[in-house]
Amino acid sequence: MSHFHSGEVAVQRRMGQAHIADRVGRMIRADIPDIAAGFLAEQPMVVIGAADLAGRVWAGSLVGSPGFVRVIDGETIAIDAFPVAGDPLHEALTRPARIGMIALQPQRRRRMRVNGSATPKQAGLLITVDQVYSNCPKYISRRQIESYCPDIDLPAALHGTELDARQLGLIAAADAFFVATADTDGNADASHRGGNPGFLQVLSPTRLRWPDYQGNSMFMTLGNIAVNPRCGILIPDWATGATLHLTGTAELSWAPETFTAGAQCSIDFTITEVVELPGPGPLRWGPAELSPVNP
Repeated sequence: MSHFHSGEVAVQRRMGQAHIADRVGRMIRADIPDIAAGFLAEQPMVVIGAADLAGRVWAGSLVGSPGFVRVIDGETIAIDAFPVAGDPLHEALTRPARIGMIALQPQRRRRMRVNGSATPKQAGLLITVDQVYSNCPKYISRRQIESYCPDIDLPAALHGTELDARQLGLIAAADAFFVATADTDGNADASHRGGNPGFLQVLSPTRLRWPDYQGNSMFMTLGNIAVNPRCGILIPDWATGATLHLTGTAELSWAPETFTAGAQCSIDFTITEVVELPGPGPLRWGPAELSPVNP
């Protein structure tokens, strides 16, 4: 039985990589191996992708002391944290929801992904997994944690419908962001995108573009966009702990004139809503050591 829906298969075939996707897709599991449980227990941050009550797709981060994400059994993950007030997923995750999750370890350029369903628990989430798999280290900037201050008072969220000058500057300097998508059945996914600063291009205060670099050839993000344009991205300010959350619609572009060096295609993103959780945030990271494989 294939792990892939029609949108993923269509992109795999267009890219001429269906045979690679079929082979790589065999690593997708429906349970949590011990090595994955150990990896999750080490992490101070995970990123969740999900739709809100209006169907808009967002990406948001959860942080805590290592151990705040823990495996209960082979199919269940407990997270002892909940999106903070002002986070676009705060209200959405007060009810059962389909979610995608990515745990990124910048220090060692490692990452793993989980797709499944989440239910709220006291001060956190319980996730029942459908898919568990790791990703290669490509395009991850290496960073070290500088501080974690869990009791910090968080400023109020800022809302808008387009990016202001300061937010545009954060995007122009970004070497990483996270993208949340979903298929036509609402099955969500969260993924990481990385590159040299400037790879996330600003076309206007309401339009962005980014390149799709060669990865694991499964094309889960692109496959979702092919069948469901709703999309959310999260741009972290690693130094301050601030987070910029954008939601809108994404479109795949196959026009070569939109490609940057090393890209297989490009994604145009139209912003419909902006939510910024300004710093200082609880988790702050040091400067980036850019990936040596960035185009």
